[in-house]
Amino acid sequence: MADKITIGIIGAGRIGKIHADNLLRLPQVQIKAVSDLFAGPELIEWASVRGIEKVTKDSSEIINDPSIDAVFICSSTDTHVPLIKEAAKAGKHVFCEKPLSMDIKRTEEAVQAAEEAGIKLQIGFNRRFDHNFKRVREHVLIGSVGTPHIIKITSRDPNPPPEAYIQVSGGIFMDMMIHDFDMARFLTGSEVTEVYAQGGVLIDPVFGKYGDVDTAIVTLRFENGALGVIDNSRQAAYGYDQRVEVFGSKGSVTASNDHPNTAEVSSAEGVIRDKPLHFFLERYNEAYIDETKQFVECLTNGQSLPVSGEDGVKAETIALAAKLSHQLGRPVRISEAVQLKQEAEGLESHV
Repeated sequence: MADKITIGIIGAGRIGKIHADNLLRLPQVQIKAVSDLFAGPELIEWASVRGIEKVTKDSSEIINDPSIDAVFICSSTDTHVPLIKEAAKAGKHVFCEKPLSMDIKRTEEAVQAAEEAGIKLQIGFNRRFDHNFKRVREHVLIGSVGTPHIIKITSRDPNPPPEAYIQVSGGIFMDMMIHDFDMARFLTGSEVTEVYAQGGVLIDPVFGKYGDVDTAIVTLRFENGALGVIDNSRQAAYGYDQRVEVFGSKGSVTASNDHPNTAEVSSAEGVIRDKPLHFFLERYNEAYIDETKQFVECLTNGQSLPVSGEDGVKAETIALAAKLSHQLGRPVRISEAVQLKQEAEGLESHV
C-alpha cells in the first residue's frame, strides 16, 4: 500500500468525529470523505474546517470510491455487518467500532467476509491501548506476578445513558461489559471458558423496562485455571471508575483510576484529592489516538492488527454467555452459548 493512506469515515457522531480528529494528527493520512445519514450544514462546516472535501448521506459513495483505501465504521451497530461486507467486497480495509453486531452468526459472517477478501479488520476495543492497562499486560507477560490466579476488573460510569440509548443498546453485558470481557482476555492471555452473571436494577427502573439491568457482577473461569470477577455499574457518584488487578503466584499488579492531577490536600479533616477523570473521552483520550495510529501503521507496514475481528467474535460470545447466564440463573459455558441462544430462538418461533 502507498505511504499515504486515504480514509473515509462512515458515521459522524461523537466517536466518528473523535476518530477523524485523531487520524488528522497523522501525516501519512488523508481523510477524503465523511458520510452520515443526518449530514447537513453543521457537518459540512465541520468537515470544511478540517480539509475534508466531501460530505454525503450515502456511505456507498465512500465504499465505492477507488481512491479510498480504508473506512472507519462509526455508525449504529445494526449497520456494521452490511457495511463491513460492502467494504470487503470493494477491497477496503476496515476499522469498526464495537460490537460488530448483536448476533454472533452475523458477526462471524462479517469476519469471514473480511478474511476472504484479504482486507484488514480492526475492532475498536480502545482500552487495550490505555497506558495503564498495557503496563499491567506487560507485567503479566514478563512474569512479574507469576501464574495469574485472580483477575478483578471494575468499570462504572458516572451517569446512566438516556432511555433512547438503553432501548437499543443490547443490554449491559453486550454494550458496557463487552469492553471488560475483551480486557479479561487481553490481561490474562487466556480464553474464558465459563461465566456466571448476576444483575439488578438498583439505579433506575427504566433499565428493567427494557429487560436490562444497571448493576452487574460476572465471575469468569479461564482455560489456564485463573478466576475472574467483573463488576459494572451505570452510575458511580464520584465519577468514572476504571480499575484492574491481576493477582498471581508471585504477587499482584494493579491499575488505578486516572485523575486530573496528583495533588492531595491533607488536613485534620482528612485527605482530599480530585475525582477521577470524568468519562471515557477524557480517560481514554490517548488510547483512542494510539489505536488509530496503530491501525494506520498496520496498513503501511503490513504487520498484523493489534485487535482482530476474531477478538470481536470472542468478546461478543462471552457477552452472550453472560446474558444467558443472567436469564437462566446458572453458570454458562462459552462453548454452549450459541447453541442455547439458537434453542431459545427456536422455542420463541413456535410460540
